[in-house]
Amino acid sequence: MTGERDLRTLLHGLRPELKPGRYAWTTLPGGEVPAGVAPIVTVSEEEGLTLVVPEAHALASGLAYDFVSAWIALRVYSALDAVGLTAAVSLALTDAGISCNVVAGFHHDHLFVPYTRAAEAVRVLEALAAESV
Repeated sequence: MTGERDLRTLLHGLRPELKPGRYAWTTLPGGEVPAGVAPIVTVSEEEGLTLVVPEAHALASGLAYDFVSAWIALRVYSALDAVGLTAAVSLALTDAGISCNVVAGFHHDHLFVPYTRAAEAVRVLEALAAESV
């Protein structure tokens, strides 16, 4: 199955889904994930391994973190080479003053926004979808 490339179709079909929970952002200089920690996202950087993990895992493992986010999955199946989706979503959230970290999976895009602004971010994305007909 090939992902969608048409920007208007992508925006109209966003279907943002707020995943339950709180997600902590942390980094490990050694790059080894502690036992009992199930990362949602990992990114290998020169400075260390960035992890996005359920906050409960960070607390239980003693991982230091200073940013807690909510996780919003865009349920539209976007092609990895689609043009404009990240920009349009980012602009809509920027206009609302909501920061966003975007991670592209093979099938869907995933947004991590400040936990306290999650419901507002979903409303912004639903409005973007509704106006993109």
